[in-house]
Amino acid sequence: MKRFQTVVAVSGSGRRQAATENFHHQRECAVASAGLFARWPQIRAALWMLVVAMSVLCRGVVPACAQESSAQGTSEIAKQAQNPIASLISVPIENDFNPHTGIKKEDGYVMQFKPVVPFKLSDDWNLITRTVVPVIQVPDLAPGVNGTTGLGDVQTSLFFSPAKVVISLPTATEDILGTKKLSIGPTAVVLSIQGHWLFGTLVQNLFSVAGPSKRPDVNQMLLQPFVNYNMRHGWYLTSSPIITSNWEANSNNRWTVPVGGGVGRIVHFGKLPVNTYAQFFRNVERPDGTTSWSARFDMTFLFPKK
Repeated sequence: MKRFQTVVAVSGSGRRQAATENFHHQRECAVASAGLFARWPQIRAALWMLVVAMSVLCRGVVPACAQESSAQGTSEIAKQAQNPIASLISVPIENDFNPHTGIKKEDGYVMQFKPVVPFKLSDDWNLITRTVVPVIQVPDLAPGVNGTTGLGDVQTSLFFSPAKVVISLPTATEDILGTKKLSIGPTAVVLSIQGHWLFGTLVQNLFSVAGPSKRPDVNQMLLQPFVNYNMRHGWYLTSSPIITSNWEANSNNRWTVPVGGGVGRIVHFGKLPVNTYAQFFRNVERPDGTTSWSARFDMTFLFPKK
């Protein structure tokens, strides 16, 4: 249809101009197709995660209908899954998509493993470890700051009453993916369960204590409020934006403040409960060159105590 309209518009100027218009149109289509082909791995990964998340959320796993526990048991599992330091072993695999990032407005991607492992030290004392292992893909962020893919800084949080501390290890495989600094700081979680509601906040602040002097000092805060409303059959509404502040940056590029939420569900792979959710966020405050919105897909394998 576009070709027909172009020919009609230039018919008074002769066939040469019509052919030229058609050639430019085909070249633009070819360039667009090449760009789409080059980004296909990222697009395919995003589509795959979306299909898996939506399939699990909307239909569950086929054997789940026969093997799913009682509604009360499923609701209890959901509340434990929504607690970032619950006293059960959980292995979340979180996928964050950050489109239109950097100077070329390309896509960024972060996959994080966040295992939570509790240890009973005595009848009155527990140690809960929460580790974050990020694998990061970033595009070109600025002139001379080329994109790359690799391992980011690994963070381990230790919740040992009454002391709570978070440690960031300089494990990044590329300079752009981490701070190259050993950092440490306080962390805390407060939460409340009231009927169908579970809500609370996780907060931490890291300070660099060792590392190359040429690298910037670390003074970064992470604040994650979470609100969940649990419904029947393992479904729940959720919002858990991750708000960050780099206190070393200037005030115009200090904060990242996302707003949004999504839906989740507890399903079963055989007898293994799995927590899945999808959330979408709009960044109402963000540093220059970062994405204006993001999507998060999470699948957490849960191992409740017998």
